[in-house]
Amino acid sequence: MLHETMEFQIIEENDIRLYKLKSHFEQCTKGYHLINRSPINETVWEEINALILSESGYEVHSKSDGGHVSGMDIHSSFGTISNKSAKYSKTKKGTSFDISSYRLTTVCSDKNCGEPTLFIEEINSRKNFEYYSILVRDECGETKDKETIKYDWLYIPSDCQVLDPSAYTWEPTMGKRGKNKDTQVGWHTNEINGCKMSINFSMSSQLWIHVDLSEELQQFIIASSTVNCNPKCNYIELYKKYNKNKNKS
Repeated sequence: MLHETMEFQIIEENDIRLYKLKSHFEQCTKGYHLINRSPINETVWEEINALILSESGYEVHSKSDGGHVSGMDIHSSFGTISNKSAKYSKTKKGTSFDISSYRLTTVCSDKNCGEPTLFIEEINSRKNFEYYSILVRDECGETKDKETIKYDWLYIPSDCQVLDPSAYTWEPTMGKRGKNKDTQVGWHTNEINGCKMSINFSMSSQLWIHVDLSEELQQFIIASSTVNCNPKCNYIELYKKYNKNKNKS
């Protein structure tokens, strides 16, 4: 009986925390757009993500504060996290997106094309986090008096197959025109459940991951929020309101 009671308490506690995560995610995305029209980018998402976690009862031990060092961005009791932001593809709206990852010029470039075993080892050696925390947006459309953005928050284990470069077969990408015709310009992979990876030498050999939201990946959506991104006030107005309330108290 005691064991069953403890299990129920754990489930109940997890349900409460999940509710808090969803609630604080919605509050943060809508709060951000009270004063900002532009979508939430990766640097802002790290700050918001840390706030959501701390307000939901998780400890945030450290943040990268927008630093450009690859790897972990947030160390928390909810896990070690790499923050990413993306936009849903216009051609497959609401079902696929692309995220950028490591620059790999030390192991593959136009001067030294490298080998898959080497850059896969390099990618995985930098993966010092447990989860990708990805904010994906769908700019639903705009009218004269209304603009909406839908945000999805995905929390995907970093060892998920479609995010593992060693799960794919890598092949050289050859140039098709101009001075690069028939010259290797990067690397690309096969598809796994609609997902794939690529490296383009002309883009600092940056790794790009194309993610297709299969049913399996949709289970990692923690929360969603649809917001009106027309600002309700600006920074000056916010400052004046804050000082007015402060003086009253």
